[in-house]
Amino acid sequence: MSETNEASRRDWLKAAGALLAAGTIGPAGAAWAQPIGAASGKLPAVAAGAHTSFGPLRRVRAGDLDVSYAEIGPATGKPVLLLHGWPYDIHSYLDVAPALAAAGYRVLIPSLRGYGETRFLSETTPRNGQQAALAADALAFLDALTIETALVAGYDWGARTACILAALWPERCTGLVSVSGYLIGSQQANAMPLPPKAELQWWYQFYFATERGREGYARYTRDFTRLIWQLASPQWRFDEATFARSAASFENPDHVAISIHNYRWRLNLAEGEPRFDAIERKLAGFPTIAVPTITLEGDANGAPHPDPAAYAKKFTGRYAHRLITGGIGHNLPQEAPQAFAQAVVDVDGA
Repeated sequence: MSETNEASRRDWLKAAGALLAAGTIGPAGAAWAQPIGAASGKLPAVAAGAHTSFGPLRRVRAGDLDVSYAEIGPATGKPVLLLHGWPYDIHSYLDVAPALAAAGYRVLIPSLRGYGETRFLSETTPRNGQQAALAADALAFLDALTIETALVAGYDWGARTACILAALWPERCTGLVSVSGYLIGSQQANAMPLPPKAELQWWYQFYFATERGREGYARYTRDFTRLIWQLASPQWRFDEATFARSAASFENPDHVAISIHNYRWRLNLAEGEPRFDAIERKLAGFPTIAVPTITLEGDANGAPHPDPAAYAKKFTGRYAHRLITGGIGHNLPQEAPQAFAQAVVDVDGA
């Protein structure tokens, strides 16, 4: 699940700002551009749970990885890169992808390192889950497919990666959709303690900091991930088949190592790779994002997430925030595929 950034941590401590109202909300202040509205007549109706498979997946060597990915839509369509989170997988986009493909987009959904059939090319590559490594993977994936620019969208780990691409490589991003907003973090910001109630939401992060936690996650991966799904989306009534499709992705031989390293790195309990130091220094400055952006939040998100007021000014281009109602939790693209797909179409038309 997504980490709070420096702004959101200050928000936890100071309780700054109220939750933005439901619907599409533009930023305040004369320096902000007009909010992004809704495009018309381009997106078919999207029903949650209507699709159960992507069909055969594709593979490409990209950077450190042999990436397994789903692709749907015309090869000549505008590329859309959809990035999943933890502990979820590409199936979060089962209903989003066909709708975007029907609207003419080329939709690409890679399994992240440690998920599905994605594999490291070398046994000696560190099983590194730090944010810069995941961003480097995404860039390498676009490069391997010779894609110069793409719309980027994601939630949880995927939202953080999408934000990093938009912040540091805006020339590669034509638009951004990010669930829970601006999720770029730093080890320094994560060292700031939170009030006890807020810390309680991060129980699994502290569990993962111990060897007991690592062994427990390895032994009970399926039970653990099911619990996270239930806590993060308390009103989502997913069935066993839905969970089983994604749970198969966690059988990846590197899943546990990547998951544990990600959370330990955040707390400065595990080292990153020196080759990513320059990127992390830039991210530690919390760069603004100027590409057209829509941020989304579910009204029943049970995972830790920042208040929209805490991050609105990180987006300096055309921007809108949308609160998605109806008991929508953390896995927003799977729970509310119509809203997520519409946001992609709308940010493209910004």
